[in-house]
Amino acid sequence: MNKSSLRRALSATAIAGGTAALMMAGLAGASAHVSINPDKTTANSYALLTFGVPHGCDTSGTTKLTINLPEELTDATPTVNPHWTVEKVTQTLPEPNKLADGTSITKRTSRIVYTAKAPLDPHLRDALVLSVKLPDTSGKTLYFPTLQNCEQGQTNWAEIPKDGQDPHSLKAPAPSVAVTGADAAAAGGHMAASVSTEQAASVTDDGSQARSWAGLVAGVAGLGLGAAAFFRSRSAKASVSK
Repeated sequence: MNKSSLRRALSATAIAGGTAALMMAGLAGASAHVSINPDKTTANSYALLTFGVPHGCDTSGTTKLTINLPEELTDATPTVNPHWTVEKVTQTLPEPNKLADGTSITKRTSRIVYTAKAPLDPHLRDALVLSVKLPDTSGKTLYFPTLQNCEQGQTNWAEIPKDGQDPHSLKAPAPSVAVTGADAAAAGGHMAASVSTEQAASVTDDGSQARSWAGLVAGVAGLGLGAAAFFRSRSAKASVSK
């Protein structure tokens, strides 16, 4: 086997291994954020928003999660979770807000507070679900700044990207949902994918990440074995030719 072929084989294996390593790093990072997975995102529809709590504050367990609702929402109905107590906090509006149906409100639900009955182990995850009526405005992203309190310390998931800024560059991004039009929702099958891949991976991790890692590792191993077999074959042919 000549040096050029050897270099090409080793280079291909190294590139594949490096790509797999980056992908695995991305998957690991994907589970790091408190985030949302909606069952639908169509404007003016009711949606179930699942907030994933993937970890504590370093090694400290989570004790409370305060979810702030965007101004576009007037209310949210929290789903009962047996491991948490839940409270709806209301806000008096500076002036009455006229709704689409013609009625007016003077108060709105400003935040939902889930308090753990026992601290959530930092190595375990949980999911908290809210039912909301999405606004009748497509093309808008709703942000839900969320404060995560732990036995020691806290993390404020409240960073909102500026225009043109990559959300993945934020250290503690606020969970968000992109409201879509009816046509976009039909094309996307409820458009669960309209949430960033990062968020969807964070909330729906039921072992699929582990399977993805295993598949990537197996692929890299296969490339390595293939390269080794290629070298042995070339060496054997060279020996026979002599």
